[in-house]
Amino acid sequence: MWFGVVSLFPEMFQALNAGITGRALKDQLLQLNHWNPRDFALDKHKSVDDRPYGGGPGMVMMAEPLREAIHAAKSAAPTPPLVVYMSPQGKLFNQHAAHALAEKQSIILLSGRYEGVDERLIQQEIDEEWSIGDYILSGGELAAMVVIDAIARLIPGIVGDQDSVLLDSLSDGLLKYPQYTRPEQVNGASVPPVLLSGHHRQINTWRLKASLGQTWLKRPDLLAKKQLSREELALLNEFIEDFLQ
Repeated sequence: MWFGVVSLFPEMFQALNAGITGRALKDQLLQLNHWNPRDFALDKHKSVDDRPYGGGPGMVMMAEPLREAIHAAKSAAPTPPLVVYMSPQGKLFNQHAAHALAEKQSIILLSGRYEGVDERLIQQEIDEEWSIGDYILSGGELAAMVVIDAIARLIPGIVGDQDSVLLDSLSDGLLKYPQYTRPEQVNGASVPPVLLSGHHRQINTWRLKASLGQTWLKRPDLLAKKQLSREELALLNEFIEDFLQ
């Protein structure tokens, strides 16, 4: 999959050279290219921002350098790209969005700075706006890296065990069940006996019940969006009864 990043600080994306994304870049399962708007500035001072019309604090990123950077990225993309602006005004990025974006072959991510970008640039060049949460960052670079990492995990061949991706938290709208590893005893706390039983059907039932329970405890908003089957509803009720005893 091909990503083009438009950012004033492309060096921040070196963090993606580690871990799963780093291996994907090395194996060319993931391609990441950068365009700095300063390289497309129209004056000798490399200006990419100016004061907002109408007054107010801060600076606004200018449309012209951003437009030229986006057009350069489009010219380099192997297929017609989706142009995404990382913005606190965008739709909330989640696992469902990651799956949808993973179906694209080429994506350009614009990382804003300062007070944002000229609205005309958004109207003329941006296909979608996405936000990773209701809080403000210094710029869109960290948000863009979150999006790249989340999408990369869904690309076949990048994660060694694809079953691990399918069982990740939120993949089915629920939080993941609790995980345990050796030793069997940690400060007097034991691994649930069912996980040591070797009965895979019982283990799967326990994990589903625990997943439902974790979601009920920590993210009830997710349960409100999910239509539970009879089995899931029965297991959730069992969990709640056990919890309240």
